[in-house]
Amino acid sequence: MASSPTPLKHLAPGWFAIPMGLCGLSLAWWRAAPLMGEMATGIALVCGLAAALAWAALGVASLLRWQHYPQAWAEDLKHPVRHTLVATLPVATLLLATVGVLALGPHPLVRLLWWLGSLGQFGVTLWVMARWWRPREQGGLAWPSITPALLIPVVGNVVAPLGGVALGHGEWATAQFGIGLLLWPVVLALLGARSLVQGPMPERLLPTAFILIAPPAVCGSAVMELGAPLALGWLFWGMALFALGWAATLARRLQPLAFSVMHWAVSFPLAALASLTLRLAQPGGLLAVLGPVLLALCSLIVLGLLMATWRGLREGSLLAPEPVAQIIPSGP
Repeated sequence: MASSPTPLKHLAPGWFAIPMGLCGLSLAWWRAAPLMGEMATGIALVCGLAAALAWAALGVASLLRWQHYPQAWAEDLKHPVRHTLVATLPVATLLLATVGVLALGPHPLVRLLWWLGSLGQFGVTLWVMARWWRPREQGGLAWPSITPALLIPVVGNVVAPLGGVALGHGEWATAQFGIGLLLWPVVLALLGARSLVQGPMPERLLPTAFILIAPPAVCGSAVMELGAPLALGWLFWGMALFALGWAATLARRLQPLAFSVMHWAVSFPLAALASLTLRLAQPGGLLAVLGPVLLALCSLIVLGLLMATWRGLREGSLLAPEPVAQIIPSGP
């Protein structure tokens, strides 16, 4: 495929799913250190550095895009699906700060990153939810908007305790966690209603089904950071395991799909489940075997996604207009 003459114009906000996935993988390898030793810590640091580089590069590129193609950015903010992916930026920032806590401790830069991510996520959640008050023709809630990607701005707040507790911001992190916990079942109910009324999602959005794994997986790790009983961690682990099995039933339908940035939706949820599994693992127990297996699977998937992304960038198939207008943008 020929490269787009203006590839930067098509750098949608969802590209921040890449540092999200790399941060998630880094955190999972950190969790593997008690079982696998210093090698796991080294891999975690490499993944964390890759995540930081990807986050910085995408941040600079997004700023340039905003300066040179402001209309493209405005169209993303109006789009029923792409507007929800704006939340990948603050969530990626929160996750990068969490990796920074493990690597650097409560460094001022880490603390700044965490607050930027936390307040940014809070603001994006308010912005997305405020749209629901509008009439549909003015960009309000409409069936095309109801996809698993909606979990990122609405439920992404549950990420806050992962780094916030260690930074001494446990009170605010707990309050923000509550926002995600409140709205999680709301999104699940809307997804069920959409399936009944509108039928299945467009095929190209199918990878976003794996996002269903993330809320319970992150909640399990978050409640343990907040000092909850171990049983609560197991409760969320069971939810996440079921969500993985549910999403995995789509595997055959995913195989023929052309690669897109949407495929990165698989990475962070799998990493979050691997991280929770490793956290619950006890030497000699079943999870001590299952955790490394999930970690290896997630690592291979992220490696495959990186290779596919590089190939797509080289061939010009990623930073290009959407091939089919599956979803009509909403009004301003």
